[in-house]
Amino acid sequence: MLTIDVEKNGEVAVVHCSGRLVRGIEVSSLRNAVVAQQTNRLVILDLSQVDFMDAGGLNALVSLYHWTRDHGVQFKLVNPSGLVREMLTRTRLNRVFDMSSLHDVMAILSGVDCRHAKYGAGYLGPVQAMAAK
Repeated sequence: MLTIDVEKNGEVAVVHCSGRLVRGIEVSSLRNAVVAQQTNRLVILDLSQVDFMDAGGLNALVSLYHWTRDHGVQFKLVNPSGLVREMLTRTRLNRVFDMSSLHDVMAILSGVDCRHAKYGAGYLGPVQAMAAK
């Protein structure tokens, strides 16, 4: 069973997942929760409490990555559990997804108005961050 809780802060939505991310209703529920955030600038998927994920769950993450990119929404994975991180590493998807620590996300959500927070959130590119000094 997968439990999903969504928190919103301005243009940022944090989707907290807990439990098993597996093919079926769990994947559908996650997709619906993320797609419902299409008006947000950034969707953060907190995977710290996901204790099991199958190939269907991995496929759902890839599908959501493509959906958010196609709809102009930034998509970040936060604190993937050991199992999720291992699956992403073994499939080399850790190179595709933008993964952040909980500390980075807290800085973003706290509204820190500095170039480092904006760069970490993806609002500024490396060149823009240097210019903002």
